[in-house]
Amino acid sequence: MQISIVRPALWKVIAGATVVTGILDISDAFIFYGLRGIAPVRILHSIASGVLGRPAYSMGYRSAALGMAFHFFIALCAASVFLIASRKLPLGGHPLLFGTLYGIGLYCVMNYVVLPLTNVVPRPKFMLIPFINGVAALIFCIGIPLAFIARRHISQQRS
Repeated sequence: MQISIVRPALWKVIAGATVVTGILDISDAFIFYGLRGIAPVRILHSIASGVLGRPAYSMGYRSAALGMAFHFFIALCAASVFLIASRKLPLGGHPLLFGTLYGIGLYCVMNYVVLPLTNVVPRPKFMLIPFINGVAALIFCIGIPLAFIARRHISQQRS
């Protein structure tokens, strides 16, 4: 008797990883900044301001929904890059190492390449505690979960 293993399509793995990492990352932002008195809708306005600029803050729930959509689009991009790369590179082999490195790299790309190209207002100033949280969130909410997802996905492909 032969047991057949059903392997999920890559797009399904990416979709699931997008949902997981998107929820983890936005939850971190809501909690971290919520403890500092910033409402979740304001965080979503800030994300939407990357495209809309200052008007995002006066558009209510419409721009908040757009901010949430942008957030999950970014999570989709992050998941796609890592999981597609993991098909050729051994990124799932050492999930803590490669997840940490990916999280740090993602922080650098988002904050020093993408963010300067957007209309985000006001421009964030460097502050140590938000910096530490930002790097940690991308490591623990995106990088490491993606690496474990990649490890599982790769092991399914090889079995």
